[in-house]
Amino acid sequence: MRNRAKRQQEKLSKKLTERQKDELIAEWQPEPLVPETPQDHPVLNPKYADGKMTKEVSIDGQKYLNMASTNFLSFIGVKRIEERAKSTIFKYGVGSCGPRGFYGTVDVHLDLEKELAKFMGCEEAVLYSYGFATVSSAIPAYAKKGDVIFVDEGVNFAIQKGLQASRSRVEYFKHNDMEDLERLLLEQEQKDKNDLKKAKTVRRFIVVEGLYVNHADLCPLPKIIEFKWRFKVRVFIDESWSFGIIGKTGRGVTEHFNVPMEDVDMVMASLENALASTGGFCVGRSYVVGHQRLSGLGYCFSASLPPLLATAASEAIAIIDEEPDRVQKVTKMSIEGQKKLENVLKGSKFVLQGCPESPMKHIYYDGNDEEKNLDKLVDTVFNDSHLLLTRARYLDKDEMFKVRPSIRVMFQYDLTDAEIDRAVEAIGSAARQM
Repeated sequence: MRNRAKRQQEKLSKKLTERQKDELIAEWQPEPLVPETPQDHPVLNPKYADGKMTKEVSIDGQKYLNMASTNFLSFIGVKRIEERAKSTIFKYGVGSCGPRGFYGTVDVHLDLEKELAKFMGCEEAVLYSYGFATVSSAIPAYAKKGDVIFVDEGVNFAIQKGLQASRSRVEYFKHNDMEDLERLLLEQEQKDKNDLKKAKTVRRFIVVEGLYVNHADLCPLPKIIEFKWRFKVRVFIDESWSFGIIGKTGRGVTEHFNVPMEDVDMVMASLENALASTGGFCVGRSYVVGHQRLSGLGYCFSASLPPLLATAASEAIAIIDEEPDRVQKVTKMSIEGQKKLENVLKGSKFVLQGCPESPMKHIYYDGNDEEKNLDKLVDTVFNDSHLLLTRARYLDKDEMFKVRPSIRVMFQYDLTDAEIDRAVEAIGSAARQM
């Protein structure tokens, strides 16, 4: 192969005069190593907090009401969790400095895995040290080249990277459009009938999010499970944003829709949102989940979760079990908060999106210069009302489908009715002025 390329290069070189070669070299411009980024880009100029990211945040010595954090259950700053983490440091130190299979496993990892499996009503759990790596490692651990994966167009970036790493054939269906998914499944069914020999080796998966971070709505799980049995596919759900906050006791969309956990082949989730820790996990049947201990790249080759973060997550799960009203209060707050936000945004060019039970909402702008006007709203409430909101940021050039620009509004357990009313009024006032 190299000799052939060399001969072709020599043949091409003989056709060019020295003058032509010099002209080509002089005209050549190398491609930039990275794309041009303006120095005033918001990501390059973040605002720095100088304390805990609780409902009240200190920035440059001033206090701001925080509705930009995914600390939905207000576990940041809880003394009970902090004391457990401190005691863990004294016993185990700060880090592990080794992957799970190479002396990186300590007893608190195994304890947390048992607690997660019990909490979710599954046989086994496997723990990862990073939330993004959990999802992007779990998918290619099962789906390989030659398999087919049916995926919602609205899935997050971690899922997209997992799909890419799997090298499987990916069929995207329109966001939460079950008719479109059914169409793709019927097409695959016909392909299988036309080639029965190949069909025996092709594995089929449906991958969705429990609560879509890019849309703040829930997947129609009952219909997906119906398709699972009808078309013989495996179902993987990323519950990174629904774990701990959706369902009466925070068990996620399976609890919300009253779907048995056994009907879902695998649930993946992050510990970095509702539990306010770090890492992620997968739960399901032992023979399915246990496979990742040998083939999950993020599990096999990354240093294990620092023990203090494992015990912090364990304590957070214990609190959810002991105080289920914590989840229920956030759900009630989210439903009422959505009504209030929809009311104050009437008459403006800003619109709200999200399922009522979700503590995360998206605000969109219906008009020209979406990005500019969304940024202006965030800056206005920050400067005039000392309210923290955040723009949803994406790697636009790498996303499989363009994500509509938005502002994320987050509700958390510690917020009072008066604070929510103040925040809602600040958002409505800024929106109407614009």
